[in-house]
Amino acid sequence: MRTKSDLPPETPPDSRDIPVESELDQISRNIEAVLDFYARENQKISRSQRIMEGIGSFIGQPVFLGIILFFIAFWILANIVLRRLGMGEFDPPPFSWLQGIVGLGALLTAVVVLSKQNRFARIEEQRAHLDLKVNLLTEQKSAKLIDLLEELRRDLPNVKDRHDPEAAALQQSMNPELVLAALDERSESDKKLKPAGKTTEDV
Repeated sequence: MRTKSDLPPETPPDSRDIPVESELDQISRNIEAVLDFYARENQKISRSQRIMEGIGSFIGQPVFLGIILFFIAFWILANIVLRRLGMGEFDPPPFSWLQGIVGLGALLTAVVVLSKQNRFARIEEQRAHLDLKVNLLTEQKSAKLIDLLEELRRDLPNVKDRHDPEAAALQQSMNPELVLAALDERSESDKKLKPAGKTTEDV
């Protein structure tokens, strides 16, 4: 009979599996957060907006172009046939009724497309704000890590302590207001230096 000491030792769990699982969990949480964001934005869409976007999706398909061309050709051909048969034309050349219908359709199409673009622009603005917040938080974390590494380097007895001006500058967190002010000042100076009447493409 085999005793407990004769049994092979239990294999300890691979420690490399733990970071992989936690990384997968973090990826899953990030994906769920993004999907929840788009789900919330989708719930905010009104019924009229959904109808307009449905029309816009149909307008963007190639079949809609074929329908327009068929309608115009049928309209012109019907007037020509009626004139050949000696009957009264409902829209004689230059087809003013047809031009009015096409113009009205173009106006409605522009309104539908602009309505959809405005909603997407609001979503992109929210994403830009989120990206800015994440970047600022990442910059603060990086500055804190550099601060901790510099403190560790000063405390370790086997590491030569020296002053690193670049590391000292990176320890300071970025001030968003100063950066925005510098960007505004740079844009204003670029406008003053650019010759009047010339664009970037002309240079």
